[in-house]
Amino acid sequence: MDAVQIERSSESKQTLTAVGLTLAAMISIQLGAAISKPIMQQLGTFGTTFVRLSFAAIILLIWIRPSFRSYNRSQWLSAFSLGASMAFMTMCFFAAIETIPLGLAVAIEFMGPLLVATLYGSGRFRLICPMIAAAGIICLTSGSSLWGNDMTGMLFAFCAAIGWGAYIILTKRAGEKFHGLEGLAVSMMFAALVALPVGSGQLYTNFSTEAFIMAGLLALLTPLIPYAFEFMALRNLKPSAFGILVSLEPAIGATVGFLMLHQALSIVQIAGIALVIAASVISTR
Repeated sequence: MDAVQIERSSESKQTLTAVGLTLAAMISIQLGAAISKPIMQQLGTFGTTFVRLSFAAIILLIWIRPSFRSYNRSQWLSAFSLGASMAFMTMCFFAAIETIPLGLAVAIEFMGPLLVATLYGSGRFRLICPMIAAAGIICLTSGSSLWGNDMTGMLFAFCAAIGWGAYIILTKRAGEKFHGLEGLAVSMMFAALVALPVGSGQLYTNFSTEAFIMAGLLALLTPLIPYAFEFMALRNLKPSAFGILVSLEPAIGATVGFLMLHQALSIVQIAGIALVIAASVISTR
């Protein structure tokens, strides 16, 4: 095997690892979201989000021990921007699933990665795959009346889409500026600080020791594990490829919502799941 073949084999393994990390991150996010609903009812949406981001930041800072004094202005700005997008995306997403079904919220939120895939992609599948995924999202958002039509929840989901699109681009940039997971640790610290003003007030009003501990433990499922996995994955994936790969997330969200929250799926919505999976498979191949 010559040097070129070895290099291609190594790149292929890195890509497969990145795909696996991304899939694991998506499953972790949706499970964490489903389990969180009772806790959010006690601590409030923003209070729960603040606790999770804070716990995740503390764990990462203790584990990674970032070398703060060595960072330049560009690194600080990159970490702050990513942290702000994390906080905005997370708070909006959990506010959305408080009033609309999980699968619907994820389907709307996916418009962010879809836009990234369209703008940053290249090749003949640049427009075809997003169009297939978009058709799937339309199917997912139609049909069963159990999916609701709360406009406030849908607005929060659209805001989460903006945050998710920015998160993909900023995570890629932060991964290039920092060593290992240092960028994620510093960004998570900023995310907790951004969530502090709205989260701390709601937490104080609705404080419950048991719910506080549960929210802290769930920080592992969301956001610690998924953000760490995505941070590592985006080192070896283009934002466009990542944006299409996460087209599986609406399907995962709908499935988790059906299995854990008893949010029913219609035939049209099942067809939508098949379409987003097809878009993801075609693009990653």
